[in-house]
Amino acid sequence: MSEKYTVTLQSIINEFQLETLFMPDKEIYIDSSDISRPGLPLSGYFGYFDPHRIQILGKTEYGYLEDFPREIQLQRLDEFLSKEPAAVVVTSKLEVSPEFIAIAKKYNVPLLRTEWRTSEFTANIISSMKVSLAPRITRHGVLVEVYGEGMLILGDSGVGKSETAIELVKRGHRLIADDAVEIKKVSSKTLVGSAPEIIRHYVELRGIGIVDVSRLFGMGSVKNTEKIDMIINLEPWEDGKMYDRFGLESEYTDIMGINIPSTTIPVKPGRNLAIILEIAAMNHRQKKMGYNTAEELNNRLMNMHNQ
Repeated sequence: MSEKYTVTLQSIINEFQLETLFMPDKEIYIDSSDISRPGLPLSGYFGYFDPHRIQILGKTEYGYLEDFPREIQLQRLDEFLSKEPAAVVVTSKLEVSPEFIAIAKKYNVPLLRTEWRTSEFTANIISSMKVSLAPRITRHGVLVEVYGEGMLILGDSGVGKSETAIELVKRGHRLIADDAVEIKKVSSKTLVGSAPEIIRHYVELRGIGIVDVSRLFGMGSVKNTEKIDMIINLEPWEDGKMYDRFGLESEYTDIMGINIPSTTIPVKPGRNLAIILEIAAMNHRQKKMGYNTAEELNNRLMNMHNQ
């Protein structure tokens, strides 16, 4: 069974600058990235009601309740909040009556309000919660951004991952994580990497020790998170081993059920790994844009052979 992650309601309030109309005197944790608009619950149907979800009340829900006498409106709100949802957010700065707040206090349900329109707020909070609650793993490696491509560098200890990352930073690229990369699966097709907070922006260089990249090279040399677009596997050069010289065959590495394009690069003295990784990043971008150099050369050779 996969581990369940949570995010505090207070962190959501801070992120979206929500107005607190009522907040219970306890820490509240949200464990569902799904958001609900409780149209059916306000009509009295609770068949599939999930109290773990944040509930959003917008103009549509308010318009529905306004069709009823005041007594019925409060009764519907009482029935709704009696199910003790994780939190209720009123959008579009709609008016919240003292009776509504009193019912929230009665059932100890957090009641919040925002100026955002319902559709905008829903889209943004779902996106944020998907990242915060995403399943995750930690891999030993280095994550850098090279020409806009998120590059996860893997390899045995001592192969030169950190040194290569520093050289890339010196050449104007950005470091996300060194040594431990926390990888989150934020969608069925996307992985996002970051560093554990305690070692964020730090790099370990054998013989030197720990260095703070953001202080040495400036804040423009680091980034907190980055999508993982490609994987580079560094391994010591083995004489006699056949390495891919044309790039016709595509390699992939499965991480959490997602296949990420990967390349194996042999390491030996004299090879400038930073330049090689820059070329790998640019070549990967070309492939995404529909141009494959290896295939183009192969087609030329085939045409020459057929003539």
